[in-house]
Amino acid sequence: MARVTVEDCVLKVPNRFELVLLAAQRSRDVTAGSPLTVDRDNDKNPVVALREIAEDTVQTDALRNGVIQSLQRHVEVDELEEDEFEHLEARQLASELGAASDLEEIDADALSIEEESSTLDEEADALSAEDMGVEEAIDDTEGVGEDEADEEL
Repeated sequence: MARVTVEDCVLKVPNRFELVLLAAQRSRDVTAGSPLTVDRDNDKNPVVALREIAEDTVQTDALRNGVIQSLQRHVEVDELEEDEFEHLEARQLASELGAASDLEEIDADALSIEEESSTLDEEADALSAEDMGVEEAIDDTEGVGEDEADEEL
């Protein structure tokens, strides 16, 4: 029965390798509880899947998409644009503040957050300057004339 079924399926799906993938996907779907579109006739799931493909009772495009989704490891997520992200942050901030409906309060909080981030950036720049030894060179030249400082550097 299976050989006749495969020969019938090749007319619907000319590539035998693709046919194997589609039949396997449909067989998995049947095993997972998907309703049968043909009588079982005491056949196993792979044979039923081949018969369904041969009789065109299942959509091969849907099976192709199922195969792709089952093999897919990384799902692309749409990232928010900057304007949408700022709007989302403002809404989240408003919900944290309770019933704050004034946009001025939200703008004031957004400004304070920006000020905090700018001070953190300045502190990070100062720390990186210390790591590079820039302050040591500046400290060594204190109290020395400009000509002498240029010679030391």
